[in-house]
Amino acid sequence: MAELPLTETENADTADLDVLETREMLRRINAEDGKVAGAVALEIDTIAEVVDAIVPRLRSGGRLHYFGAGTSGRLAVLDAAEIPPTFSTKDLIIGHIAGGSRALTEAVEAAEDDEAAGASEVQRAGIALGDAVVGISASGGAAYVIGAIQRARDIGALTIAIVNTPDSALAAVADIAIVVQTGSEVLAGSTRLKAATAQKLVLNSISTAVMVRLGKVHGNLMVDLRASNAKLRARALRLVMTLSGASSQVAMAALEANAWYVRLAVVQIVSGAQTPAQAAERLAAAGGSLRGVLDRYKQQE
Repeated sequence: MAELPLTETENADTADLDVLETREMLRRINAEDGKVAGAVALEIDTIAEVVDAIVPRLRSGGRLHYFGAGTSGRLAVLDAAEIPPTFSTKDLIIGHIAGGSRALTEAVEAAEDDEAAGASEVQRAGIALGDAVVGISASGGAAYVIGAIQRARDIGALTIAIVNTPDSALAAVADIAIVVQTGSEVLAGSTRLKAATAQKLVLNSISTAVMVRLGKVHGNLMVDLRASNAKLRARALRLVMTLSGASSQVAMAALEANAWYVRLAVVQIVSGAQTPAQAAERLAAAGGSLRGVLDRYKQQE
């Protein structure tokens, strides 16, 4: 009998789960969850390698694609969906899930086993040489994801695996593998638990660090957020006031003039630009770096 993936093995610490009092059951679950961050920490060097490999591709016009099945696919789509409003991107990070959109709200388990579908999705999405492609699978055995990574690698795209068990098929076909060994699950094989939590942490780290490197963050402020609702417009106003030192009236006028684009509004105020176009030119001259603009005009004061 083939050796089980690490995520499928039984957890001795939860073997009596069904007879525990509720509070003790929850303590056991929480104790297992507490192991996840430490497992991710062991892969920081590899995650950094991944970020530093992705950034130049995106700067050159490439895109970042995530492929997953089941829970991993839902996390892929979730992370990709949250990037546009946070960083004002469009089609920069794209999530793909085995079984398509139906699989976001219901189980389409057989889709995981379709290697050809993964490869076809790479073609359909127009993935090219300058792109980066991340395959996510707890066991590292999801055929859909393996098919996608193999096809993407054949094309010449950068390929990355995020897995939770060592020596997996997915890790073997990727250029770089992030192997977060979260161990046996609270429920044997239920990788929506620790494995999925680790995947979410890794995806958070990759997408956030990539956006920071692309200049979409100033300090720890989201200066490229898309102010698409009342909460975000209020946040955008606070950001412009904080970074420019302007009054709420001046900040609001600059935001409205610059289509609620925080970086441009700040640049227009601090540089004295007469128009949004001039503010855009000054931001571009600084390589898109808000810090570069602020440093330059502070020196001139």
